[in-house]
Amino acid sequence: MLADLLTIRERKGDLKDLRIAWIGDGNNVCNSLILGSAITGMNLSVACPAGYEPDAGMVANANELGSGVLITNDPIEAASGADVLYTDVWVSMGDEKEEEKRLRDFSGFQINNDLLSHAKSDCIVLHCLLAHRGQEISAEVLDGEHSVVMDQAENRLHAQKALLMTVIPRQCDG
Repeated sequence: MLADLLTIRERKGDLKDLRIAWIGDGNNVCNSLILGSAITGMNLSVACPAGYEPDAGMVANANELGSGVLITNDPIEAASGADVLYTDVWVSMGDEKEEEKRLRDFSGFQINNDLLSHAKSDCIVLHCLLAHRGQEISAEVLDGEHSVVMDQAENRLHAQKALLMTVIPRQCDG
C-alpha cells in the first residue's frame, strides 16, 4: 500500500480528498486500501459483487478514523467522478477451485473503457499485478494512457527500501 500511495501522490499531488474507487474482490489489497485511504484522507468507494465485500471490521476501523467508505455492488456508482480506479485479480491464490463461479460473479466488474468513462478525465488506473487481461481489466485500459501500473510496480522497490531504512537501525562505524 505504501507504493500505491506513493504512486497516487506522484500523479495527483496531495492525497487528501481524492476520490479512489476499488472495483472487484474485497480482498487483502482492498482491505489495505481501506486503511490507507482512511489514514491519508482519501474518499473511497468499493464496488464488489454481493458476498465479496471487504472485511466489515476494516470498514468500521476506517469509519472510526473519520473516513467515509462507500460499499456498493454497482461499479459505475463507485467509479463516478473518481480520481483513481484500482483493481486486483478476481481469482486469488487459494481460490482456484472457485474460478468458474468467481468469473461469473465478477462479470460486470471489469475496469474497461466504459467504466473509465465515468471517472474523471485525468483518472489514473492502478493494479497490483499480475493482471489477467480481459478479466478484471481490459487490455486497452491496462496498456492505455490512464494506466500507471508500471510506475506503481517500480515504486514497490522504492517503498520497500525506504521502509527498511526506517526500521533497521544503522550500524555505527567502530
